[in-house]
Amino acid sequence: MTSKDSDNVFQSYGRVCNKDRFFVDFYDHFMSSSDAIRAQFVDTDMKQQRHLLRNGIMQLVLHARGMPDTKLRALGKSHDRTGYNIKPEWYGLWLDALMRTLRKHDPEFSDDLETSWRRAIEPGVRLIKEAY
Repeated sequence: MTSKDSDNVFQSYGRVCNKDRFFVDFYDHFMSSSDAIRAQFVDTDMKQQRHLLRNGIMQLVLHARGMPDTKLRALGKSHDRTGYNIKPEWYGLWLDALMRTLRKHDPEFSDDLETSWRRAIEPGVRLIKEAY
């Protein structure tokens, strides 16, 4: 990952993070990727969940920009098998749903920007996933 990647991702997230529809669409994409994932959210307050997602993505972006991994480690702990029990194999689907949603909502999204996003946040996602 380069500093240009993290700068591009930061700007991209800035273009979409204040749109409530972005987070609604993300969960539509993510939950449609698997019956097991959809079942995970059956009794979830989705308004609150979208707020948590907004913050979680920001933590991934800030980690890519050099912020310590403290909050991502805490996120990993809350998502491990004793917490929300988010299966490690679901993170690839999560990333794909994020890219699909960014492509829809960020008017400057491109294949190159997708590569930047993946390079920038995959280390943080891996850290969360490895907490399982």
